Amino acid sequence: MLTIEKYGAIDIGSNAVRLLISSIHEEKGKTTRFKKTSLVRVPIRLGEDVFKSGQVSQENITRMIDAMQAYQLLMKTHKVIKYKACATSAMREARNGEEVVRLIKEKTGIQIDIIDGKDEAAIIAMTDLHELINTDATYLYVDVGGGSTEFTLYHNGNTIKSRSFKLGTVRLLNNLVSDKIWKNVEDWIKESIVGYRKVSLIGSGGNINNIFKNSGKRMGKPLSFLYLSSYYKLLNSLTYEERIWQLNLNQDRADVIIPATRIYLSAMKWSGSREIFVPKIGLSDGIIKSLYNEKLNNR
Repeated sequence: MLTIEKYGAIDIGSNAVRLLISSIHEEKGKTTRFKKTSLVRVPIRLGEDVFKSGQVSQENITRMIDAMQAYQLLMKTHKVIKYKACATSAMREARNGEEVVRLIKEKTGIQIDIIDGKDEAAIIAMTDLHELINTDATYLYVDVGGGSTEFTLYHNGNTIKSRSFKLGTVRLLNNLVSDKIWKNVEDWIKESIVGYRKVSLIGSGGNINNIFKNSGKRMGKPLSFLYLSSYYKLLNSLTYEERIWQLNLNQDRADVIIPATRIYLSAMKWSGSREIFVPKIGLSDGIIKSLYNEKLNNR
């Protein structure tokens, strides 16, 4: 007998706030299917506040409350039975982060968990990468956000190690990333891949998804280092307005896409990877999987 339940995942990042609603299809004797039903994204750039002033502004608190009220109604309309809301880098560092969480709970009923970098990497690792890539290989998973980037090394389908760094697109736009952080990332990648013959990258995040979509590549096929390098040069050759008009980018994407591409290219260079796979998964997908795993553990 086929059973279908809907779960919700809210990802409160430094660049945007997202709601993913997924349908969970279960049938005895068959592999459970996770089907994305709805994805909504609101560009509330919390990192602009927090990384400069140390707290979320009143304007963005109001916008967050509005977004959470809208997400609550959407989940109700979709008949979502279970959800989880996770806040990452910007809310971690905000002096008023806990206060904002309490206010949103009071105004909307939505409980937000502020998670640290290790938890973020662990949740992302819950995504079913083995369904999307060749497990008999070595991959460096790179999830680029506005405030941080999570790196996870996989070998033969197993997680070897992971690390979160304060290297994000919004931080880079505001010149808040030191050379030391870049060096720490480089050293970690080079040390982590010692003993592995060939490493491919897996890219996660809205920016690499956008680049992949514009490449015209079929799902499952990687982007080459050469292609990504050429695209990076193209991005840098255009003004902000030209990137919006000529490349059809959203306003909140047209600026962060350059530092994001720089991070992916740097990771490819330091890992010796010549290709990057873009399976279009991330924290939201990991949250959905974690909710499902909780259900299985409670049976």
